[in-house]
Amino acid sequence: MARSRSGDDRQRLLLAITALCDANPPAEEISEVLGEVLLMLAQQVERDVRRTLAERLAHADWAPHALINMLALDQIQIARPILASSPVLRDEDMIVVLLQATIEHQIEVARRPALSGRVADVIIDRAEPATLTALASNRTAEISPDGVRRLVEHSRRIAALRAPLTRHPRLTDVLAEQLYQWVGTALRQAIGARFQIDEEDLNVSVQEAVDKAFRDSPTPAPVVESEEFEESERRLVAKLHAADQLRPSYLVRAVRERRLNLFVHGLAALGGFSVAEIRGALNAGSPEAIYYACSAVGIDRAVFVAMINEIRLMNGGAPGTYGAQVWLRGSMSAASSARAFRALVRDNSSSAV
Repeated sequence: MARSRSGDDRQRLLLAITALCDANPPAEEISEVLGEVLLMLAQQVERDVRRTLAERLAHADWAPHALINMLALDQIQIARPILASSPVLRDEDMIVVLLQATIEHQIEVARRPALSGRVADVIIDRAEPATLTALASNRTAEISPDGVRRLVEHSRRIAALRAPLTRHPRLTDVLAEQLYQWVGTALRQAIGARFQIDEEDLNVSVQEAVDKAFRDSPTPAPVVESEEFEESERRLVAKLHAADQLRPSYLVRAVRERRLNLFVHGLAALGGFSVAEIRGALNAGSPEAIYYACSAVGIDRAVFVAMINEIRLMNGGAPGTYGAQVWLRGSMSAASSARAFRALVRDNSSSAV
């Protein structure tokens, strides 16, 4: 077979040698020679044969190191079993995969059972969202306390990290409180089931810290947009509303993208309020009225604190920090929130007169 020029013969020879080694693992003194033979044959066979070879070698501790490295950097269908299970792969080899191979390869490395802390640190340093999420879902990975802390920090911008982190065995009480601040209701319940977290005290602490930061920092300059630009935002909102495509999440995104006029017109249209009422609430001394308007259209109170801080950055620091933090009192129905908003706006208008 070795003398044959036929590709089929080379394939048969490669698989026959592999089967023989599985049955009788080679002695240390001949493994280097055997490795060169297998590597040479593997480079000459088709993809399907390399895939079969990778599956056979995935758990073989006798497999030649150079051959395993070649298969680990091959197409993902070939590399997957090697990356998942091969005992021959070293930390250095997996780091090379993380630096040189595709995102699919990197995800497989992050999923590898009992992944070392050294490799986990490289994944966290690279901060690729899909790979970070795979690592956070890998409960057997040896992630250091600082590594878990950095994953929680990354979860502030990568929403997919939050669910696996709430269930992670290395999540501490301190990190759970930090994670609690930017997850939704369902995940807050999951965190609350594992850790003793006082939601009201935590929200008060967060708001006090935010208010202090705004008091101690210079008043930000408002975002100035032309009348023509505002009109285009108004038309966009009208089009979305007419097509029943205007959603609370769209308003949250508008704030995050620093499009204040889009938020104003969208909130007015979705809640049945006037633009003047929304602008009045935004320029009030307290965020109470704008909270009620947001609650009336279905914006989750869990995101309100972050939203109002973004709005202040665009609106010259307004609304002010005066008044009760009504969002800490619990949820209200849409109808009750709308009534509270209109009552506050009416009272503010009367006071101004």
